[in-house]
Amino acid sequence: MEHILFSIENKVGRITFNRPEVYNAMHQAMRFEILEALDICTEDPDVRAVFITGNGKAFCAGEDLQEVTDPQGPSLNTIIATGYNPIVLKIRSLEKPVVMAVNGVAAGAGANIALAGDVVVATASATFTQAFSKIGLIPDSGGTWTLPRLVGFQRASALMMLSDKITADEAEAMGMIWKVFHDETFLTESLELAETLAQMPTRGLALTKKALNASFDNSFSEQLSLEDTLQTEAGNTADYREGVAAFLEKRKPIFKGA
Repeated sequence: MEHILFSIENKVGRITFNRPEVYNAMHQAMRFEILEALDICTEDPDVRAVFITGNGKAFCAGEDLQEVTDPQGPSLNTIIATGYNPIVLKIRSLEKPVVMAVNGVAAGAGANIALAGDVVVATASATFTQAFSKIGLIPDSGGTWTLPRLVGFQRASALMMLSDKITADEAEAMGMIWKVFHDETFLTESLELAETLAQMPTRGLALTKKALNASFDNSFSEQLSLEDTLQTEAGNTADYREGVAAFLEKRKPIFKGA
């Protein structure tokens, strides 16, 4: 792959945006490579968690404006329909935990892709900005769905309309992300987090993700019914049996994601 780095190590599929010279801004070829890597992570049983970060000073600066201003380039509709929407849909539907490790600037679509992760962490020097209003566009990549649910309607509205830059500490304080790590230890700690998730009962984590995804549309009674269904499915997994046995035998469990 030309525009991302991809590897599988310790049961973690590692995706690194790799256009540091343009702050990892995305163009069509890069988006297609990300989709290809996510497909591999979906299908490969050896991948039990996914870790996404950026190379250089940015996580992702959003859309590469050279692409949208190119008369021969794809339309905004094509960019969203074939790139950003499939990326965030794959992240949310992937039946494995996805750790977003925001290593620097996360702007526009880059910020909203980050917020689609299951566990979002950032380095202390990272920043988040919606950025769209500065060029007359609306937030995409699921941002108008994700951000209000993370930080509340009023705060999301202000962040999107004013395009204020938010520090990692501010993002943590308002519930936009889970945790901030020091710059010096960021890569090690965030990767350890993904490796920890990869060793957990990942089938149960996938069912938890499914329940969370459904919770925004279900009534309370519908969600209780779904919890019943998914708990029954989780209770029939080998990982559940291993977890109970390990607890009773006072030993560390060995989960296999099945």
